[in-house]
Amino acid sequence: MTLAVTPRPAATVLHTESPFAALLRTDLTLASPGELAATIGELELACLENPKSAALWTCLGIAYAVNYDVTKSLDALETATQVEPDNFWAQLKHGELQYRLRVLMHAEATTLKAETLAENPWQLSLARKQLKEIRKLTGGKSLQPGLTKPARLVPALLVSLVVVVVGLASIWP
Repeated sequence: MTLAVTPRPAATVLHTESPFAALLRTDLTLASPGELAATIGELELACLENPKSAALWTCLGIAYAVNYDVTKSLDALETATQVEPDNFWAQLKHGELQYRLRVLMHAEATTLKAETLAENPWQLSLARKQLKEIRKLTGGKSLQPGLTKPARLVPALLVSLVVVVVGLASIWP
């Protein structure tokens, strides 16, 4: 997720309707350790006040990841996906963290779920781009059960069969 650079700290925006608004207005990668700690503290409090908000848990997971706290980030993102399994951003960001940790089977499964949850073309493109990156690392193959057979095999066989039949028909007396 690319975050915009602005002088507004994330903590002042957390009490709005969209917790992602705080992160979109702040580039946490450029924040000082103190600012990042303050943002994480605010997000932790917000999660305690509203534990059923997948968006808040997802934002907390992102903030922990920027702070290189992988264990807490993974816990927060798993909580987000448990609280609201049908939340696109929770699934996508959880899949992204798994991808960055090279837990590719889980990353692919979570990203596939995010792909099915996409609500608009932009979200769909994000999920597909992430899935493409995951599959680059697996040699272009899916790691999910049932997805090991190439989807193009049947059409290729049908085209070959038609070519053979047409060829035989053209030389048949």
